[in-house]
Amino acid sequence: MRARAAGVGYGTPPGAPGAPAQSGRSAGPGTLFPRQRQAPPHGPRQEYLDAFGEDDDDVFAPRAPRRTTVAAQVTDPYASVTDWNSGDTAHVDDAPPTGGPASAKGGKGRAFTGIAAAAVTTVLAVVVAGQVADGRDGEDVQSQSATDQARDARDPASRADGRPTPTPSGAAVPLTYEQKMSRTYPLGAALKASGRFDAVPGIDKAPGTGQKYTYRVDVEQGLGLDGELFAQAVQKTLNDDRSWAHNGARTFERIHSGQPDFVITLASPGTTAEWCAKSGLDTTVDNVSCDSAATERVMINAYRWAQGAEPYGDRIHAYRQMLINHEVGHRLGFNHVTCDKDGELAPVMQQQTKFVDHDGIDCRPNPWAYPGE
Repeated sequence: MRARAAGVGYGTPPGAPGAPAQSGRSAGPGTLFPRQRQAPPHGPRQEYLDAFGEDDDDVFAPRAPRRTTVAAQVTDPYASVTDWNSGDTAHVDDAPPTGGPASAKGGKGRAFTGIAAAAVTTVLAVVVAGQVADGRDGEDVQSQSATDQARDARDPASRADGRPTPTPSGAAVPLTYEQKMSRTYPLGAALKASGRFDAVPGIDKAPGTGQKYTYRVDVEQGLGLDGELFAQAVQKTLNDDRSWAHNGARTFERIHSGQPDFVITLASPGTTAEWCAKSGLDTTVDNVSCDSAATERVMINAYRWAQGAEPYGDRIHAYRQMLINHEVGHRLGFNHVTCDKDGELAPVMQQQTKFVDHDGIDCRPNPWAYPGE
């Protein structure tokens, strides 16, 4: 949108399991502890006591409880059985360290509570089994610990050694330039952002040998749009042979410091209107863009950049190319023109954001100054 000297130009748009409620308790594969009945008050049979010498440790006497870790898992099997209904778990009360004194509290009669008749060999087997299973949670923890140890033995390089996490097969693949340019982005038609601009860093060298124009790309703060994508689109579009660089006539170079020939600026509708008003232009009607000729800025309305315009429908990529070519065309000195016949491509300097049909003439959308055949 701008008034300048006459000119013309035309281009293609394109559960953790607890102990189950059962009558027995598993102590390991193939072993089942039956629910115990109350032992007779007279204690164990004498023949079992006689099987041990006076100097031997009394394996039937209860041992003093000791707090230990799950990894120790050395437990008093009889306490486990007699405390079946107490809810104690394996990692709470365990046997004292090897060689420690055994407590006589409660006597041998209490130690035998729930043990009616057990052979010496059975007692020894139960001691071993008690180390494997003691309490509802202990069985699960012991099994998990063994599984972890086996995994560590097979795979000593665990995740803790700093190896990168493998990329999931369903990870999102970054969008290409064409895909990004073919998408619309959310932005309000009445947005007034900060009014402050950031120059997109970096340099894009002029690819041609024609008359060189330097420009800077500024993006208003607070838009939430991809400034690098916008800068890439400007460079690609202006240096396309269908654009103003046609036949090597011109070439365009993006800089981020120094004094450019112009600054192409992506700004909210409210800020665009302010800068265009500096040159006597009203962009609030139809929410359009402008070349603010009295300033250094070529203003691209961010609402149009993000959402497009009705004459282009869902061809948002082509519309963005037209938007750049049209406003830079004004900076180069070209005024508005229209197509003359039905079915013709609209000239790039036609106000295609507003219309492609006019005065009964049906034009076709076109983003290029020199679209070719």
